Amino acid sequence: MENETEKSTMEKKPEEKAEKPVEKKVEAETGKSIAKNIAVIRIRGLINLRGDINDTLDMLRLYRKNYCVVLPNIPAIIGMVKKAKDYITWGEIDDETYKLLVEKKSEEYKGREADSKNKINYKNKYFVSNNKKYKKYFRLSPPRGGFEKKGIKTPFSKGGVLGNRKEKIKELIKKML
Repeated sequence: MENETEKSTMEKKPEEKAEKPVEKKVEAETGKSIAKNIAVIRIRGLINLRGDINDTLDMLRLYRKNYCVVLPNIPAIIGMVKKAKDYITWGEIDDETYKLLVEKKSEEYKGREADSKNKINYKNKYFVSNNKKYKKYFRLSPPRGGFEKKGIKTPFSKGGVLGNRKEKIKELIKKML
């Protein structure tokens, strides 16, 4: 009996490990990583803002106008981004633009890592790059040359600024650096 249970447990282990290489195969076949990062920029300010949307923007760390964050492209984040779509613009960001953003607009985090009793951990307030701690948001300038022709209250698909820009977010970030 013991040998049968050992064989059954040994047979289950290779099946569990078989799931991980499938994800890598999908990534290798498409040539793209499954979870790319997205850059989210807050376009509109605080006036006449509903409470639930303000809470969503705070969870995304978009506290003020022209703030930018780089987030993972996962369904939970996309849901929050779509809820606040009338106040922000977003799109996929490549590594080159991200490095430029960190180089020019990152602010060094000077806060503490934990409280005096080590009960509260503050590691989610910063990220580490080049052995330095930086805040997780970037304060950008208004874009040189202004926003698109139809202004900040119209979706990007209709000539405005708001909503999903896909790959064109890079151009807006470079105008705002």
